[in-house]
Amino acid sequence: MKIKVSIIGASGYTGGELVRYLLKHPSVEISHLTSNSFAGKSIEKAHPSLVSCALKFETCDTDKIAKNSDLVFLCLPHAKSAKMVKEFLDRKVKVIDLSADFRIKSKSLYEKWYGAHPCPELLNRAVYGLCELYRKEIKGAALVANPGCYATATILSAFPLIKKGILKKGSLIVDAKSGTSGAGKKLETQYLFCEVNENFFAYALEGHRHWPEMRQVLGEDFTFVPHLLPIQRGILVTVYARLAKKMERSSLLSLYQEFYQGEPFVQLLPEGSFPQIRSVQHSNFCQIGVQGDSTGTQAIIVGVIDNLGKGASGQAVQNMNIMFQWEETRGLI
Repeated sequence: MKIKVSIIGASGYTGGELVRYLLKHPSVEISHLTSNSFAGKSIEKAHPSLVSCALKFETCDTDKIAKNSDLVFLCLPHAKSAKMVKEFLDRKVKVIDLSADFRIKSKSLYEKWYGAHPCPELLNRAVYGLCELYRKEIKGAALVANPGCYATATILSAFPLIKKGILKKGSLIVDAKSGTSGAGKKLETQYLFCEVNENFFAYALEGHRHWPEMRQVLGEDFTFVPHLLPIQRGILVTVYARLAKKMERSSLLSLYQEFYQGEPFVQLLPEGSFPQIRSVQHSNFCQIGVQGDSTGTQAIIVGVIDNLGKGASGQAVQNMNIMFQWEETRGLI
């Protein structure tokens, strides 16, 4: 038996990636794809690689979509999703929101980073959709807030240190690097080819919007500095952490292996090996390399994901699989 799904805002990078995943998913039928700028046009106008799938964009008619959908993916900018989430929930349609509108539980904290929240009464209904940590809650959820890409890579890389109580408080530093697709399709000078090509720079040093959701999960204040890589897709984070007690390198790796044992999309590399972005591109995998320094007092953790895969659309599909009690790998491997 198949469920019917729709994608609101399907002409962007995450929307196109979702379509690619869902077309090969054995338990899903795509009902509606919406786009204001491409309404009435074939999908290849926005995503040329999908020329053979015969799908078309349409305007967003929530009544029509709700009647033909068991689940809706929202791929809209922040503050655009929230009111639409309420409309679908009121019609008993499940929602996975890929914006930031429901990731942060605190209304005041959300408004500090994003502005006024359109539907603060729904904040407590949303489940944060980091599958490896909140699987049980996701399973019974009607509204899942898909995590940010930087947040996914950072939390998966740093969380075992905190959960196991071996992080020295206040010592966490995250050096993060992302490809340009993480900024979406907006036209800004800094994302133009001539600005990005053969270039590399830090940004948002005053604070990145994914920081509060990372802080919410990790429960630790930390330093986070993002950088823009001259590549299309992928994220690499390097986590530096002082340890509360001395640990051998092998023990540190064993801690991570034990923590993520059985997780289908988290791959721990052997001692002395560290992940590369190209190893996870076009996938839902997160690869992690673990290193301790020679004194046994500092950990260096390197994690990589595809910002459009595990950092967005792949994780959204993984969340869907959990919500409908299917194998988490369905349609993803």
